[in-house]
Amino acid sequence: MFLEINELNGIAILFGGLLYMLYGGIYYSILLGKKKEAGSQGPFKYMFSVVTAFISSFLVSILINAAGVENFIEGTVTGLMIGLLISLVYIKNSLFGLLTKKSCIIAIGDHFVIFTLLGMLHAFMN
Repeated sequence: MFLEINELNGIAILFGGLLYMLYGGIYYSILLGKKKEAGSQGPFKYMFSVVTAFISSFLVSILINAAGVENFIEGTVTGLMIGLLISLVYIKNSLFGLLTKKSCIIAIGDHFVIFTLLGMLHAFMN
């Protein structure tokens, strides 16, 4: 069975992208506060974040549909599994010294929550 792109819920993908941006803005403003930015300067990081939000929502939509998720609980579990997979990569990178422990924990928390929320949203709107 092949998944057709037109089977995806465009409204859910749009809401998911907006949810990702809203959550990210709140999460990082609370955790990082007025800390001087150590990352890249200029608007590119914000443009990239917007694109990432919508791509993430689109890919979660594909996974929810391809897995045949039929209810809110299954969507929650699927989102948690995605968050776990991403978190394992961050932990591995931290073990090799590519991230500080604090940065790793911040990233893990971010991804566990947002992908769980996206899984819930796409399951609910599926």
